[in-house]
Amino acid sequence: MTEVLTAPVELQADENSGSSVPAYRADFDALHANSGGSEPSWLTILRESAMGEFETTGFPTMRDEDWHFTSVAPIASRKFHLAVSAGEVSVVDVEGFSFGQTDWHNLVFVNGRFRAGLSGQTLPEGVTAESLGDLLRDGDSAILERHFAKIAAPPSGALTALNTAFAYDGAVIRVRADAVATTPIHLIFITTAGATGGATHPHNLLFAERHSSATVIESYVSLGDSEYFTNAVTEAYVADGARLNHYKLQLESESAFHVGTIQVHQAANSRYESFSLATGAALSRTNIYTKLDGNAAECVLNGLYMVNGTQHVDHQTSIEHVAPNCPSHELYKGILDGRSHGVFNGKVYVHPEAQKTDGKQSNNNLLLSEHARIDTKPQLEIFADDVKCTHGATVGRLDETAMFYLRSRGIGVAQARRLLTYAFAADVLEKMELEPLRLALERQVLARFTA
Repeated sequence: MTEVLTAPVELQADENSGSSVPAYRADFDALHANSGGSEPSWLTILRESAMGEFETTGFPTMRDEDWHFTSVAPIASRKFHLAVSAGEVSVVDVEGFSFGQTDWHNLVFVNGRFRAGLSGQTLPEGVTAESLGDLLRDGDSAILERHFAKIAAPPSGALTALNTAFAYDGAVIRVRADAVATTPIHLIFITTAGATGGATHPHNLLFAERHSSATVIESYVSLGDSEYFTNAVTEAYVADGARLNHYKLQLESESAFHVGTIQVHQAANSRYESFSLATGAALSRTNIYTKLDGNAAECVLNGLYMVNGTQHVDHQTSIEHVAPNCPSHELYKGILDGRSHGVFNGKVYVHPEAQKTDGKQSNNNLLLSEHARIDTKPQLEIFADDVKCTHGATVGRLDETAMFYLRSRGIGVAQARRLLTYAFAADVLEKMELEPLRLALERQVLARFTA
């Protein structure tokens, strides 16, 4: 792949003059008027504060540094209302999103609400996976009071605040100390075709306690090509010596809008591995932030985005090294065709106390058309003097030498382009440790480029 400079940025008008903030306030007030005080008082106070935070800041604009290349005007100008329809989803529909894995524990959410009848399987001793909505209504919410919206706190962003105000369901997964979840836990968020104009705000809490181990998959999918808004937040606590493998798959309707934020806190000797796949939505943004807050904690952030047409896909990552002896590794790849627009902004921040940090970050992009565009900005901010940190980004087109090699062996132009594009994507997919998921995604990617 030929390395070239990132294309110059042409800023677009970013006036959120038609902002729907008042509509969200009206929905919020109506929701609370109908709730009859059924939720814990601490949560009511928290929601009201978060709603106020959202009203004060409003939707982000391109004048905000973190949103410099992504305009949320298409979201802000529409009046998405809280999705209330139960939606018709069958067991067969769910199986279509299960990657053929019948032994995984599934929690299925339809239009933002937990559906027990579509969920199931058995969890090992020491592992619980519950609905946030059920816990708030009927369970012991003490753990939620201690941890809900604490890592991903409303002041950290307007859309996180909006999620806190409206989050009424999601998954709460707890892996007790020394427990091992031997099979993955799959969270499937389905939006139905009838949810046009709806908004969902899933909020997930993942607890990997001391020396525990688990794999969690979040899938965001849709039935039909409806226009809706998903605003998801996941908070993950990875305790001393714990290991959490976390996969997020954004495969939504290409008419949808998706903003997802994952914030992680890691203690000493913990390991957090993340993989983000984004192929759907008209406009999507995925934020993955982790704080290495204990000696020898390790994180691996990998990702792949593939878009076409006029899709816009944005990934923002942040790795904060607070403690010493922590390695972090990051590889994101993007494939952009048509008039699509990709954004990658990865930041590694090293505190003065974080000596012996070993950080590597890379973002590689493949442009398949003259009109596809990428804005990439890997960043390092280092305040310690004994570290090894590298970062880099490439933007290029298919390698002409490789094309010539394939064509010289009788492979047509179109097939040669598809094979090389698949090989580019497969390089990062191979880093996924969960073999059944990796093989399934490799088949999907291969089908996309060889159909």
